[in-house]
Amino acid sequence: MALLIKNGRVIDPKSKRDEEADILIENGKIVRIAANITNNAAEILDAKNKIVVPGLVDIHAHFREPGYEYKETILSASHAAAAGGYTSVCCMPNTNPVIDNQGVVEFILSENKKAGLINLFPIGSITKSLEGKELSELGDLKDSGCVAFSDDGHSVMNAEIMRRALEYSLMVGLPIISHCEEMSLAAGGVMNEGYISAVLGLKGIPSVAETVMVARDIQLARYTGARLHIAHVSCRESVELIRTAKANKVAVTCECCPHHFTLSDEAVLDYDTNTKVNPPLRTKDDINALLEGVKDGTIDCIATDHAPHAEAEKDVVFDQAPFGIIGLETALALGITELVEKNILTINELIEKMSYSPARVLGLDNGYLEQNASADITIIDTKRKWIVKKDNFLSKSRNSPFIGMQLTGCAVATIVKGRIIFKPQ
Repeated sequence: MALLIKNGRVIDPKSKRDEEADILIENGKIVRIAANITNNAAEILDAKNKIVVPGLVDIHAHFREPGYEYKETILSASHAAAAGGYTSVCCMPNTNPVIDNQGVVEFILSENKKAGLINLFPIGSITKSLEGKELSELGDLKDSGCVAFSDDGHSVMNAEIMRRALEYSLMVGLPIISHCEEMSLAAGGVMNEGYISAVLGLKGIPSVAETVMVARDIQLARYTGARLHIAHVSCRESVELIRTAKANKVAVTCECCPHHFTLSDEAVLDYDTNTKVNPPLRTKDDINALLEGVKDGTIDCIATDHAPHAEAEKDVVFDQAPFGIIGLETALALGITELVEKNILTINELIEKMSYSPARVLGLDNGYLEQNASADITIIDTKRKWIVKKDNFLSKSRNSPFIGMQLTGCAVATIVKGRIIFKPQ
């Protein structure tokens, strides 16, 4: 069936299109983008006073399946992604078993096909079982459908192994995504090291635990010529190192997460375990550095680092709680509320960092609107205000520090391959 999106403000970061137009979709593809399209056979979707953008792309999420289905499943995460405006998501390899072989990749792709909602792109592990000791079969992982390699949740501590990973990644043509954490510096820490951690009596994770590994991996990327993407950047020094590396033509990109540019370590003052993330919430100065990096292009994209945990796992003392929060359903609204409404980014720039830019970083054929492209489209009401409510999440988990917060902006329709997969009542 044909679908005709009428009267919306169409924003496409790739072509720099920003105009009121209609979009005609047939057989899962965009057939035409123009003013005043008529098609009597098409279903009409009125987007008046809304923006029509490429389906959002999340470069970094944890779907938990296989192995941790009590936290999240591919189906429940897909529903959460669709509600957040995401049409494409990359899932990290810290499942059980780990995504370090073709069988696990095939299982994930099969389950996603059964779910029948979003485009899901597995990220394979750099090392077998995420142990940092032996490289995974990177070529086989690429052949089975992986789009990048990462040991996210763990840092590859052995520099020689990281060097070899970068060299092999260059041969197979996919980037390495680095979780930058020097474990001997971070060991036992549960929040940012600083005044707040001292007040609370909690062991801190110093920012240098991140930056020393950012510096190392940039040097390895410079030496090997490989593509390096740095995950969840959280502090000023990391932003400065990446900015300098880019100026020196190192093939490095990076992402930051909404919680890191929204909340400081002061959010931990009431010991809410939903503020326990890794890397931890940093200082207000670090937030300012992230905002500067987002604005000047040092930070390429915004990722969720969606990390669901069961309520019982988070309902413990702070030290014992796992790291991570959910993010798929709040990221877009946090971007509009914290970046667009505060004049850090224009809405066009935000959409680019949440669609075309992450797709470009991983070489995905997504994140743009043009004739013959896959009809992966998100329609957004940028003015709608809503309150984050625990019971309204479509994720299986509820571990969000934003519950009770009023946000602005939300997806009012999410379309994948021409099919509406989310449209709130």
